[in-house]
Amino acid sequence: MRTHRILALAAAGALAGGALAACSDDAGSEGDAAAGPIVVNATDSVCEVATTDVDAGTVTFKVTNKGVKVTEFYVYAQGDRVMGEVENIAPGLSRELHVELPAGTYETACKPGMVGKGIRGALKVNGSAAPLTADAALASATESYQRYVKSQTGALLEQTQQFVAAVKGGDVAKAKELFPIARTYWERIEPVAEIFGDLDPKIDGREEVIEEGMEFTGFHRIEKDLWTTGDISKDGPLADKLMADVNEIVAKANAEKLSPLQLANGAKELLDEVASGKITGEEDRYSHTDLWDFAANLEGSKAAIASLRPALEQRAPELVTQLDTEFANVETTLGKHRAGDGWKLHNQLNQDELKELSDSINALAEPISKVAAVVAK
Repeated sequence: MRTHRILALAAAGALAGGALAACSDDAGSEGDAAAGPIVVNATDSVCEVATTDVDAGTVTFKVTNKGVKVTEFYVYAQGDRVMGEVENIAPGLSRELHVELPAGTYETACKPGMVGKGIRGALKVNGSAAPLTADAALASATESYQRYVKSQTGALLEQTQQFVAAVKGGDVAKAKELFPIARTYWERIEPVAEIFGDLDPKIDGREEVIEEGMEFTGFHRIEKDLWTTGDISKDGPLADKLMADVNEIVAKANAEKLSPLQLANGAKELLDEVASGKITGEEDRYSHTDLWDFAANLEGSKAAIASLRPALEQRAPELVTQLDTEFANVETTLGKHRAGDGWKLHNQLNQDELKELSDSINALAEPISKVAAVVAK
């Protein structure tokens, strides 16, 4: 959940540095998207987008953080539907966002501190362009990933129903057992879920959502009761709301037709989830079941890349080789922390072990950060 993020100092800093080493402030065009990326200068109080009138098709933004707070950049359609986003842009660094936009009106937003609705501006997209899915390999990729999403949402519904039943039945031990299992299916498809505005924080928001005027509900609200007091006698309404929200987001996710760039960006976002939450232990701060989320994010990222693989093999076979190597390395490193059918608790890992995991994610993030640009060609 990206409503409020605590940046992992070692992991996210290294992640940003490794993935963004090629970025510089003078690259791209200040006002002509055709000549290069649209430059976005972000500070703690300003979100300056070089041009707010662009042609339909693939649009690239280059966001440079000139403030002192970590920031994010979003492109929203009506209803705050997320078309594309980049996160964890540390002060002094730049990141690119490749996003496919049909004609229409949108909003851009910078989010200094990675909280709130952000500093918004209008964006107009004109004309028409052939979709990326006109390419047969990319069309196949989106169809393949849609099948993956449906398989995961089916399991998410089933496991959440069991979790909710345990909570409403007052079975603390069973609810604790099911908590990380149900969330596994959520974490695998989180980039799809995040498209749909405030449903994501309703389901997966941490306590910080209160700072943004939202009610603290969902998985983490019940997690808090399970692991701090063990009293879930009053959590029936919370469980019912969680189930209703999950049902709604599953229906929307299964109907959604994703752009190939959303797959590419989503694969990267899932690694950012690990770098900004799982490594620090702040995601599942009560249960310490962060490694279940870590593994699910990795699996979801790999599934998105697998869907894109035929297109990537055509366009950048050397990148595919690098991705295969780094995915295998992360899986091997994570595999050291297996515990039965699940994983060790986050607080059972020492700092050297966490750093090893962080380093492996950083190494994987570098080639994954190149996928969107290859897809956009």
